[in-house]
Amino acid sequence: MLANRRRSERRMCSNFAKIQFGTGGLPRDCMISDMSDGGVKIIAEYPEIPTEFTVIFSEGRPRQCKLAWRIGCELGAQFVD
Repeated sequence: MLANRRRSERRMCSNFAKIQFGTGGLPRDCMISDMSDGGVKIIAEYPEIPTEFTVIFSEGRPRQCKLAWRIGCELGAQFVD
């Protein structure tokens, strides 16, 4: 059994959001499948995900993120702001 390394509890959700790469880049659609105080799990169907990006939630403020892992269309990101 794998150990859970998260520092805060994960909350399951199914929310639409956008990912923005760099300043001035066009935001792209994605789906948030779960979130914690420290990070987020994203479903995004495009191959080019940089190591740092911004997630723009439908509610709340945008969050700066750092890519933690990626498996196919799913990726995990740590909040860095």
